[in-house]
Amino acid sequence: MRKSAIVAMAAAIGLAGTTVPAVAAAEGPAADPVTVQLNQDTAVLHGQVNVYQRGTDPNTALAYCPGAKAGTAEFSSPALKFSQYSYGETVGVKATMSASASLVPGTKPGSYPLTVTCGGKQYRATFTVPAPQVSRVPQGAAKAGDGSLAS
Repeated sequence: MRKSAIVAMAAAIGLAGTTVPAVAAAEGPAADPVTVQLNQDTAVLHGQVNVYQRGTDPNTALAYCPGAKAGTAEFSSPALKFSQYSYGETVGVKATMSASASLVPGTKPGSYPLTVTCGGKQYRATFTVPAPQVSRVPQGAAKAGDGSLAS
């Protein structure tokens, strides 16, 4: 008798454990499907999402905004200018709109907001602008392949 009481209690606890999360999930608010990001990772290059890629033409702002069309959705950022908007599904990333993004002249390295207005609401992501790479080799520096490193 004691063994059957333990089995019955374990079964009751097990059933309660499986139904509580489903009820809680059904009562909670649904996650908003809108997303916004700068750039996307590719099979070759990783770490591009929400990082401005210097020397890459163009960087691309992407958003998943259901029903997005010209005049109803747009990007904004104090560090970026947007052009060439495109509305519709994007291959390789979950997005319904995109735009070319170019850096505003004089923008310093740091973190900046990227906002999309979708359905009258604003959604925000943060992206970083890295410091520019050294674009010139210092005078007298060793160069690979020129024999300057040979001993």
